[in-house]
Formats: sequence, C-alpha cells, structure tokens
Amino acid sequence: QAGNNVWDIGNIGAEPQRAKTIAFTAAYCEIESTYLVPAGSSIKTIADVDKPGIRIAVGKGAAYDLFLTRTLKHAQLIRSETGGGRGMIDLFFREKLDVVAGVKQSLQAHAVNDPGVRIMDGRFQVIEQAMALPKGRPAAAAYLKAFVEEMKASGFVAEGLKRSGQDAAVAGVAGSRLSP
Repeated sequence: QAGNNVWDIGNIGAEPQRAKTIAFTAAYCEIESTYLVPAGSSIKTIADVDKPGIRIAVGKGAAYDLFLTRTLKHAQLIRSETGGGRGMIDLFFREKLDVVAGVKQSLQAHAVNDPGVRIMDGRFQVIEQAMALPKGRPAAAAYLKAFVEEMKASGFVAEGLKRSGQDAAVAGVAGSRLSP
C-alpha cells in the first residue's frame, strides 16, 4: 500500500520485495525468526525444515513469509490471512501442519504455555526492523534516516526495547542493506 497514499511513515521489517516501493532507514533493531514444531517432531534442526512434504504455517505478507518465499526450495508455505501471531498458530493446529515460522519472541510466548510444542534452536532469519516511507520523498527520507541514527546513538531505542520487554531484540544495529 506504499503507493496508495494510505500512510506516511511506518516501522516495518526491511525486505527486498518491500524495497521496490518503500524507502527504509538503517535498521534500529534486529528481530530473530525461528520455527515452532510439535514436541515429538522428527524435525530437529533449522536445516531439517526445508524438505519435501514439510508444510509451514506463516503469517501472510510478514517479513519471514517474504524471506521464506525467496529462500525455501522444497518445503511448502501455508499462509494465514493475518500477518502473524495467533492466526498462524491456529492454522498450524487446525491443518495439522509440520512447522510454524515466526518471530522468536511470539513463538516462545505460545510455547511456554503449551507442552505439546517446542521452539527450534537457532534462527532462519534476522529481521532488520526499520522506519520506512513510500519512495519518492527524498527530503523526508533524509530526515527520517538522521532521526533513526540520533535515536540509536542516544540510547532511546535500546531503552524503549528494554522498557517494553523486547530484550531479545538487538538495538542500534549497523546500517541496513536496504537503506535509501
């Protein structure tokens, strides 16, 4: 919706597909993506997931959906109509899928209350969370880029992540590959 004048500035995972119409600042934090599987699953490692016959629940259009769409060779993505959270977990259980892909913190929050599932060790992606705006606004992009760098340098981003309980996100990362 970047070209529809629906929004001016957003916070979103920087992704090559999105970068076609969206200008990103450098990342202000990194968020890990991993998998959740049934507790007794024979899938033991991240590498075990991309095999023929493996069906993965993802939130449609989420950064990890876009990443997996680009990188998976064999496994099949089954998309929840919601971008993440409970919808894809419900889809995983309803359709008896093999794996749920998502933000590690969200999957951990579910797994802590469900002994029937487990979180995979490691990660398949690091989402570079950035501020963004529709392309074609160079003055606004320059301002936003400087703003993000100032907020990282001042410690504002790190303190905000800490206050909100997002300790697993890494604040103040180096410049994004998708910067304007």
